[in-house]
Amino acid sequence: MAHISLPDESLPGIVGLFNFRPETAEPLRLLADTLLRGESTLTSGERELIAAYVSHLNNCHFCHTSHAAAAMAHLECDLSLIDDIKQDFKKIEITPKLRALLNIAAKVQKSGKDVRNEDVEAARAEGATDHEIHHSVLIAAAFSMFNRYVDGLGTWAPQENEAYREMGQRMAFQGYVRRDVVGS
Repeated sequence: MAHISLPDESLPGIVGLFNFRPETAEPLRLLADTLLRGESTLTSGERELIAAYVSHLNNCHFCHTSHAAAAMAHLECDLSLIDDIKQDFKKIEITPKLRALLNIAAKVQKSGKDVRNEDVEAARAEGATDHEIHHSVLIAAAFSMFNRYVDGLGTWAPQENEAYREMGQRMAFQGYVRRDVVGS
């Protein structure tokens, strides 16, 4: 049960919080949509992996699993690979560039001041652009906020990866901005 009274306690994670405060939900949805589906030379699948990885590091089960399910949908992988993110990508094939960007994201998750010139230079050496480095830092920072929002209010989350299949598909292919609202 959440730390606050939500109108629909059956809605998990951030979904219940978005339902509670639609006026804050919309800009947060737009931020997620921009970061994870907007214009970028990183694929949506790569960006979802960054979000899922940071969420894992923050121990936010809901965000980790939902964004990992979206990454699996983008990458056309089986949901069983969600747990591979927690194992430092032993089975999911990622490029050296993405691994370097994940390293930067992991440092941002701890503290933005942990990112060093060497980390940025290592990412550049693997072909990362300034835009991709910027995007990785912003995803890590935003998801640290999203994770703290979800867990700070004590929302619930299904435990099984399979429970996130439909949500992951919806996030991957329909996005985060509500399309049923007039003007959006």
